[in-house]
Amino acid sequence: MKHLRRLLSLFLALAMLLSLAACSAGGKEKTPGTVTDHFGNTVKLPDEINRIVVCDIYPLPSVLAVFFDSAEKIVGMAGPSMTAAQNSLLSELYPEILDAKTDFIDGTTLNIEELMKLEPDLVFYGGTPSMGEQLANAGIPAVGVSAGKWDYDAIETLNNWILLLSEIFPGNDRYETVKSYSEEIYDRVQARVKDLPDEERERVFFLFQYNDTTITTSGKHFFGQWWADAVGAKNVGEEMETDNSTAVSMEQIYAWNPARILITNFNPAKPADLLNNTIGNYDWSEVEAVKEGKVNKMPLGMYRSYTCGVDTPVTLVWMAKTVYPDLFEDFDITAETQAYYKAVFGIDLTAEQANRIFDPSSAGSAFN
Repeated sequence: MKHLRRLLSLFLALAMLLSLAACSAGGKEKTPGTVTDHFGNTVKLPDEINRIVVCDIYPLPSVLAVFFDSAEKIVGMAGPSMTAAQNSLLSELYPEILDAKTDFIDGTTLNIEELMKLEPDLVFYGGTPSMGEQLANAGIPAVGVSAGKWDYDAIETLNNWILLLSEIFPGNDRYETVKSYSEEIYDRVQARVKDLPDEERERVFFLFQYNDTTITTSGKHFFGQWWADAVGAKNVGEEMETDNSTAVSMEQIYAWNPARILITNFNPAKPADLLNNTIGNYDWSEVEAVKEGKVNKMPLGMYRSYTCGVDTPVTLVWMAKTVYPDLFEDFDITAETQAYYKAVFGIDLTAEQANRIFDPSSAGSAFN
């Protein structure tokens, strides 16, 4: 009997070791077989996913890198994603992301031959149905990821991105952690701004794209509206019902006369460019925000923070403190950033790394 029990114990120990080895070997994990993407498509997944390509959903490579705590699976991504990676903490923490190829896509034009050379196990794409059809016709498993399905609510969008990734990679489920932390920060900010009277709500203008010939901003249906609502401010462009970014004139900006201007990293402009009128023939000198020096460049962490991404919660803290410095005087942006990255993703940022997120380089611009 003792001999039988000993054999049984050895068998169980061996089975456990084999199970652990199978889970850890090469970081491989079995997929659930199928997944429903954000456009309602049921996608058949390969048994193992070790090579990933991301097409036209630019923030996703950074989300994937932090989700896996590695960029080794990412073998291809679009040029604007690479530019952000080269000029942000993403390539510092995950230098292997710089090995990803970018020559398979130009905007929304996909070169299937170049893509096939990357031998992807799975491809992620954005909201272009024709691209999804092109990938499906080539026999490539392709998952659609939406940036606008949740009306540009950055936290809800991030939560749903992480949920989708957790469904595809169930051994790496971060959904509940990301969701609870993001919503806790949102509730903390809302608790202080929800009762602000209308006359005390800062009038904010989002400078999305900006060059010699074009100024675009956020109307009611783009991320700027959500950011303004989230920190208790007023988006001056709210009256515009168009989806995504909208072109505006200086005359319209004069009429709105915003009290705060927030410059995204989708253009290279810095506050000094508005304060000194160094781009094009625009004259910002009569705009209240410029007169008062209330012009700020949005953060660039793992990606451009205007859209949703892993930096959405800390961007919310930054924006609340930027728009209402007195109301959020006790918020320590550096400490909040370090705590978030550690609690949610297990990443230890130094204070210098955390602070660099809020002092971005113009070289990280998506469109110059």
